Amino acid sequence: MALKIRLLRSGSKKRPYYHIVVADARCPRDGAFLDKVGAFNPLLPKDNVNRVKLDAERAKTWLSKGAQPTDRVLRFLDAFGVMKRPVKNNPKKALPGKKALERLHARAEEAPAG
Repeated sequence: MALKIRLLRSGSKKRPYYHIVVADARCPRDGAFLDKVGAFNPLLPKDNVNRVKLDAERAKTWLSKGAQPTDRVLRFLDAFGVMKRPVKNNPKKALPGKKALERLHARAEEAPAG
């Protein structure tokens, strides 16, 4: 059974609150889970202590059993010192897309002629 440590959404409409849970990878986002590892409240300021609550020991136990964290949960685990997140570098992120480049080249060709 493939295990994931992921977010389970709860809270009312436009007031999200997430539980950090260990679940079977095949279960839906808000479906059944095996264990609750922590909580995440995105409405609190980023410097607030209660924004992310995590039971690090329980998370380490599930990681040792083969559970894979999602990208967002991996950020939390890195902040708590449980697991190291690899540094990502995407130098092409700020570059315009293919269609935008085509429009730019088309404008550049029209400018000297006009």
